[in-house]
Amino acid sequence: MRTIRHLLQPPAGLLLNAVTGAAAWPLLVLVGMCAALVPFGGLGRPLLARLLVVVRALTRLQRARAAGVLGHRITEPSPRGRTVRDLAWLAVHAVVGPACLMSVGALLASAWKIVRLRTAEAGMSATLTLSLAIVTFVVIALAAIPLLHTLQARLAERMLRPEPSLASRVRQLTESRAAAVDAQAAELRRIERDLHDGAQARLISVRMNLGLVRGASDPDQIRDLVQEAWESAGQALVDLRDLVRGIHPPVLADRGLAGAIQAASLLCPIPVEVDIDLPARPDAPVESALYFAAAEALTNVAKHSLATRAWVRLSHSGGVLRLTVGDDGRGGADLVAGTGLAGIRRRLSAFDGTLAVHSPVGGPSELTMELPCALSSPKISHF
Repeated sequence: MRTIRHLLQPPAGLLLNAVTGAAAWPLLVLVGMCAALVPFGGLGRPLLARLLVVVRALTRLQRARAAGVLGHRITEPSPRGRTVRDLAWLAVHAVVGPACLMSVGALLASAWKIVRLRTAEAGMSATLTLSLAIVTFVVIALAAIPLLHTLQARLAERMLRPEPSLASRVRQLTESRAAAVDAQAAELRRIERDLHDGAQARLISVRMNLGLVRGASDPDQIRDLVQEAWESAGQALVDLRDLVRGIHPPVLADRGLAGAIQAASLLCPIPVEVDIDLPARPDAPVESALYFAAAEALTNVAKHSLATRAWVRLSHSGGVLRLTVGDDGRGGADLVAGTGLAGIRRRLSAFDGTLAVHSPVGGPSELTMELPCALSSPKISHF
């Protein structure tokens, strides 16, 4: 069922784009008429406002569909430049949407004519002609329809996303800095909470037991109090070691990012295929951010995906460190609704990194994390 649903997505998307493209023609005509009536007052302005609401709804639908195909979110432009972009996309979509479906129909019609002509020349039966036609249609559908579906999504992304500007870059850096400050504050609160509930409470227990020893005279009571203090001190050491590992795991310091991710993959309850191509080590803060992002992603896979296998790919090219975590589970991961994914994005944004989520309902899912960085120290051997 999942495979059938996955195969039907490109044809359904192509058909929907053709329908919305055909509907764009009368909508564009109405927008033009109302815009021409605006200088004369009357109903021109309110009608134009209502039509632009419909246009905006269509563009939001297209952004959502394109984001699902491409696997990353497409942000909306600012209100000032949004209307012009929406109308420009609508004009292009009115041509491209139906044209893509018509091109597929033309390919299928041409294939049918060629098959009939060749089989007629060879004197083949009608059954064989139909069989060859079906095979030809399937090949064309598997090749042309997904390609046109993806090209439409990329065209929508190109036309509907906001143009990069200095103001948007400043806003992005401001958001990254705020995310870094929030992540640091959350980490400090976690450390404080762990110290208060763990090591600090046990050390207080040690002090209380030792205070009772000072006033005790019964040797058995003294022995019990000292034993209890010894056990509490040992547990406090365990809590402190766990706390330190949560800040910077020893395996990350010893074996680098590659070895740490492989160790985290071994702890995952489902089989994880690891493919790492990392010629050297990035800086320690970058290693830590990507390690915890990968560990969080694997934890989400184990808890929520119902997957039977997962994979982790890590590589560096063009000055970008790229980490992909995927699974064959049920999909449906949502970057907006998922707190775990939002936490990963905040962690990466502190280093100007990005998180792209491709998780259609029914799966498979892939999280792609990209973080610009340079590799510095020599390669560290790993498992």
